[in-house]
Amino acid sequence: MDSPPREEQEDVESLSPLDSLEEWPPVDAVEEPRPPDPLVEWSTQDYVKEWIRQNSLEERTPPDNLGEWTPHDEAPKETCISSGNQTATCSSTTEFTWRIKNVSRLYVDKLSSNIFELGKDKWRIVIFLGVNEFDSLSVYLEVADYDILPSGWCRRALFSLAIVNQVDCKHSIRKVHADTRKQFKAGVRNWGFKSFMPLSELYDPNRGYLYNDTILVEAQVAAGEAIDRILYASKKETGYVGLKNQGATCYMNSLLQTLYHIPYFREVVYRMPTTLNDEPSTSITMALQNLFYKLQYGEKSVSTKELTKSFGWDTNEAFLQCDVQEFNRALCEKLEEKMKRTVVEGEIRKIFEGHHMSIIECINVDLRSCRMESFYDLQLDVKGCHDVYDSFDKYVAVERLEGDNKYRAEQYGLQDAKKWVLFCDFPPVLQLHLKRFEYDFLRNIMAKINDYYEFPLQLDLDIGNGKYLSPEADRSVRNLYALHSVLVHRGDVHGGHYYAIIRPALSTRWYKFDDEHVTKENMRTALEELYGGEEELIIPGIINATFKPTRNSNAYMLVYVRESDMDKIMCSNDEKDIAEYLRERPKREQEKKEHQKKEKEDEHLYTIVKVACDDDFEEQIGRNLFLDLVDHDKVKSFRVLKSAPFSVFKEEVAKTSGVPVQLQRFWRWAKRKNGTYRPAQPLTHMEETKTIEQLMEVPREVKAAELKLFLEVELGLDNEPIPLPNKTEDDILLFFKVYDPETEDLRYAGKLYVNGIGTPADILTKLNEMAGYAPDEEIKLYKEIKIEPTVMCECINMKFTFKASQLVDGDIVCFQKSLSVETSELFDYPDVPTFLEYQHNLQEIQVHFRSLEKQEDEEFRLQLSRLDTYDEVVRRVARHLGVNDPAKIRLTSQDLHTQLPKPFPVEYHGVDNLIEMLLYDNQIAEILYYEILDKPLSELQGLRTLEITFCRAANNDMHINCLTPQKGSTVGDLLHDLRTKVELSHPNAELRLMKVFMHKIYKIFAADESIESLKNNYGTLRAEEICEEEKSLGPLDCMIRVYHFEAVETEKQMKIQNFGVPFFMVIHENEVLSHVKIRIQKKLNVPDDEFSKWRFAVVSDGRVEYLQDSEILFSSFQNSGSNISCERYLGLEHLSLVKTQASYIPELDLLAHQPKFKHYRRSYEKPMRLISKKI
Repeated sequence: MDSPPREEQEDVESLSPLDSLEEWPPVDAVEEPRPPDPLVEWSTQDYVKEWIRQNSLEERTPPDNLGEWTPHDEAPKETCISSGNQTATCSSTTEFTWRIKNVSRLYVDKLSSNIFELGKDKWRIVIFLGVNEFDSLSVYLEVADYDILPSGWCRRALFSLAIVNQVDCKHSIRKVHADTRKQFKAGVRNWGFKSFMPLSELYDPNRGYLYNDTILVEAQVAAGEAIDRILYASKKETGYVGLKNQGATCYMNSLLQTLYHIPYFREVVYRMPTTLNDEPSTSITMALQNLFYKLQYGEKSVSTKELTKSFGWDTNEAFLQCDVQEFNRALCEKLEEKMKRTVVEGEIRKIFEGHHMSIIECINVDLRSCRMESFYDLQLDVKGCHDVYDSFDKYVAVERLEGDNKYRAEQYGLQDAKKWVLFCDFPPVLQLHLKRFEYDFLRNIMAKINDYYEFPLQLDLDIGNGKYLSPEADRSVRNLYALHSVLVHRGDVHGGHYYAIIRPALSTRWYKFDDEHVTKENMRTALEELYGGEEELIIPGIINATFKPTRNSNAYMLVYVRESDMDKIMCSNDEKDIAEYLRERPKREQEKKEHQKKEKEDEHLYTIVKVACDDDFEEQIGRNLFLDLVDHDKVKSFRVLKSAPFSVFKEEVAKTSGVPVQLQRFWRWAKRKNGTYRPAQPLTHMEETKTIEQLMEVPREVKAAELKLFLEVELGLDNEPIPLPNKTEDDILLFFKVYDPETEDLRYAGKLYVNGIGTPADILTKLNEMAGYAPDEEIKLYKEIKIEPTVMCECINMKFTFKASQLVDGDIVCFQKSLSVETSELFDYPDVPTFLEYQHNLQEIQVHFRSLEKQEDEEFRLQLSRLDTYDEVVRRVARHLGVNDPAKIRLTSQDLHTQLPKPFPVEYHGVDNLIEMLLYDNQIAEILYYEILDKPLSELQGLRTLEITFCRAANNDMHINCLTPQKGSTVGDLLHDLRTKVELSHPNAELRLMKVFMHKIYKIFAADESIESLKNNYGTLRAEEICEEEKSLGPLDCMIRVYHFEAVETEKQMKIQNFGVPFFMVIHENEVLSHVKIRIQKKLNVPDDEFSKWRFAVVSDGRVEYLQDSEILFSSFQNSGSNISCERYLGLEHLSLVKTQASYIPELDLLAHQPKFKHYRRSYEKPMRLISKKI
């Protein structure tokens, strides 16, 4: 088969993609692009919108002949669109068609198109014909002149690649690459699709992709310059530096940049009193001064770790996003506290504090109440407002207090009244928080409001002849403000990102402060695109449709500076005005970092050698150590070069210990299978010729981080080192401890070489000498085997040889005087095993305590004895927590497999000691969970804790009650107890208890049923008054269940979803639906306009039968076989739930006012999860 003409395939390479895997890694294939923020799901429209926004592409009208293809090659059609975006000089688009002829005569697997240009860049298309595991066509866009690109070259591109159907263009296969995170830059020359289409379809002549032995490949490319975040230098490009993100601190970084770029605030921080000895990690003031100085004079992005440490935060809190407004208030409060009784006291108030007057005026009586309040920031409504002025109008609008919301006047009782707010004065720096987040009661979730909302560059709060000002306000002050900065939130309520758009000098130049990166921004990006709302996108060729995606990047906080105060607020900060120690601190920190860096760079060259000797054993055993030989953390350590010969190390030991090199013998320590560390074997002459690093490499073992050695030294009569004895194969080195049961004293006696085939009788005289006993004293020997999790110490048979007793080098032998049975009874611990067990149990262990209810709270640690009882442990915990009654502390052990609390608490007096609480599967845990109870644990163990929601029949009020009945109680006893805790509509009201699960009534409990059947693991327990109508239920009456529901369409079927609070209803034999609806509306107190949107239906087994007002309900429920219909229910469908998303659900409104549900309604917005962070 002949090759195609050279002129048509001049860049075809006879190279399989398998030969160039580095150029074509599988990771380059783009099958399903992901959104830039992994916490936010993006559609294709979102990708397109984001790319257009980042590259400032204008909308274009698609060509008339879109989708029609000519049989000849097309030249590239290029459009260059100028942009005001300072990060890109030009954003360009082009279209290119590549005709591949004589396909049946191609011998190569990789084909490259001719080069086409886009702006100053050169591109080409590359395809692979089936050399992958999918037997598919692979298509890529590649940078053609990749090898000669200048340093720092980086492009982001939105492109589509298509295989054209030459019979019917509607069946062309087109794939879009819209993930702008995947850029073309150094090391990344191509992006594309590994499995574009099956080769079987491509080569099928009936499909239309291969026509006249020709394939048409179409590319549309839009590309613009991008910032390579690795190479980008913010200081060089903008003159400013960013702040490093610790994990989820973008909200803090944005606010800190905003505050820093208010020069007067910066000056106040610099003037706060600090000293040279203040540490930034413990002083908020010093940390903030240090951070501001580095932002002003540093060259690289600045870490905020010192600042967050000064707040008392740990690493976990740095990964939890907080609300900007809450953080701002907490920071300012803390700074004001530090400013008291200093030269800068009250300065923050001068910057941010304003005042407004809250006025209440009664309508029917002569009473007026005025109260002045201060504010540091204002929250403005976004929903229902077009701009900031609309929000201020709403803020000062008159509110009517009437009906259930009447004003309680002191001497007049409840009165109809008017309430409104007027401003007494505005601050020099005005902070406006936009309420972009609110609770959606219908969907039971927080939701973000992305509505269109304008904010002006110049804000005039004297507008309308000062309509926002109180009569007492100083009208001589001109409240004209200039926009200084915008804090932006991108994403939704479940996750997102904060950054700031700031114009530091209030000039026309805007900058984007996005954590570490600072870039120049144009006016459109800085303002118009942050208004929110929808935008219309038309992408020619790539996506032939018009989209109106919602902008999820919008303003969350606005900062304005009053123009009359601009000279003061935007003052200059000179370095000479900053304390000298503040200026010197960064230099010292840099020197320290360089020193640490040098040490770290050299760290891999060094290691630690720990050397233990007889002196260490003698010093530690019997004092702070009873088990094993030594604590290696308390012995002499040497920092030595790994490459150093061991002989050099021996000389260093000789200098420090005074033991000559020739009188030293070193032993390795080894970890045995039972977990103990013992000297295992002496170093040979060959080993001593090696380097330290070579000695650390033990065959079949993980390389240790440090080298542990035992230095054997033999002392003469004058206590001076003497030559060491020769060790033969039969010799065993043993270490001896001697125990005195009378004084309960254990001490180190020394070491001996014994012959393996000898017996203990051979060394009795020597041992008595070492212990100071008489030469013929009868002694008893024990072998110390292991200590964890329990002590193992066995008696040595005096008749067995040392080898028969399985004694080896490094073993520990304890001995004591032999005692008669009568003498043994005189001592608490008459022998070595009992004494070692006692000491083992006496050892204090460090236990970590965590709150069971709030496991994210900071834990604390206590040193406790293994033998501490339950009462002793809770007494120590109560003392630490400041709880007066230790009996109210309950403990729960940890499951070591799941690293979570066990499902049941530790049984009170069910364990003997602490070690039993911690022991799990022969392992000892380090964590116990605690909770603080309302009653002593001894009482509570005989009780059950049940949470009952009580509903009054009169007004549907709901309250949460926590009851603790005795475990043997009945449901009747429980309801009797509940009567004493709730307000009944009348004294003789009867109660019933039911289980509500998934917004349905699951079960009604009988009065004589045991409370043991009440499970709290699912659903809720609800008690309610039985209405009088139910008590007189006749044969022609029926009590039915009534549930709220929503019919949701899925791909396969209609799905019923229930919500709200279910209830019972009595219907009568001849009662029509219209009468029942009147009673339901009255019961639920639903407004007419809302109730008219509801539909009524009989729902059974997922089937919905809609009802007419004239239908009689009784016939639909009378076949249930009892007076209460269980299988069917009357469904209330809220049509407005689907159509307007603003349906009124009175039950949810009631629930929102109950204690358990108060967190649904917030006094200010919480876009992210809120935590009570201490600052």
